[in-house]
Amino acid sequence: MSRRSMVCAAMAAGLCLIGLFRLAWADDPLGGTLKAIKERKAIVIGYLTDAYPLSFLSAEQSPVGYSIDLCRLIAQEAGKAVGVESLDIRYVPVSLAERFDAVARGKIDIECGTSTITLSRMEKVDFTAMTFLDGGSLLVRKGSAIHNLASLVDESVGVIPDTTTEPALRRALANAYVNAKVVAVKDHAEGMAALEAGKIGAYASDRALLVGLLVKAKDSDRFEIAPEQFSYEPYGFAVRRNDSEFRLVANRALARVYRSAEVLKIFEKWFGTLGNPTPALLTMYLIQATPE
Repeated sequence: MSRRSMVCAAMAAGLCLIGLFRLAWADDPLGGTLKAIKERKAIVIGYLTDAYPLSFLSAEQSPVGYSIDLCRLIAQEAGKAVGVESLDIRYVPVSLAERFDAVARGKIDIECGTSTITLSRMEKVDFTAMTFLDGGSLLVRKGSAIHNLASLVDESVGVIPDTTTEPALRRALANAYVNAKVVAVKDHAEGMAALEAGKIGAYASDRALLVGLLVKAKDSDRFEIAPEQFSYEPYGFAVRRNDSEFRLVANRALARVYRSAEVLKIFEKWFGTLGNPTPALLTMYLIQATPE
């Protein structure tokens, strides 16, 4: 075969490969999370078991809450995107310490809990559009001398490690020159039990979660939430990094619900007895209601 013939044959083979690649891409243009969802015909949602009223287990041991309802809408949108009419939803419980690893490793497709969007967390995962606005506060016993951070001098305050509340609490105490003992607790139940037993003078967490603990407490009239808020907590759902296709699907579902009155119905469903949306949260819905 002449040199010219060899070159022509190589070019023809290359063009065939390009054609085959284009056909394969045309047949299945999906990648990343959406491809996995299509192959398994299911989306895998990570949830927290004790973050009432955002993500928790019902009396029937089913995942429910404000965040779960929003993620179900994302699941519907994902089903449309991959062409699976009745997409299955699989729920996987995750801990606060392991939730982002579960996303990064592909154990779950999306984490639907109470995760605050931070730049440092974006080194491991990406986030959807904001889903809620909250801030850190203190749950205390009624009649105690603790009314704010300043009154925590020589007192003990419980907080869960691996949350944004812990470093925010320590910074706020340091900035206020307050010498308080910060006690690590495993979860909300342990923090509440320590407060009830008088082992700690206050329990620190996001205000919405403290309200949830207050509502579910056996003797709720024995406790109250301090009016001071010491941190800013913009929530979002964690997804895998550099997966813009799936993040777009999630944000499209969120923007659509924010543009309608449905988001207020979801809020009322889970927070109705706890209070109305704050002006800041209503503004967040407006800002995140990206048009098509």
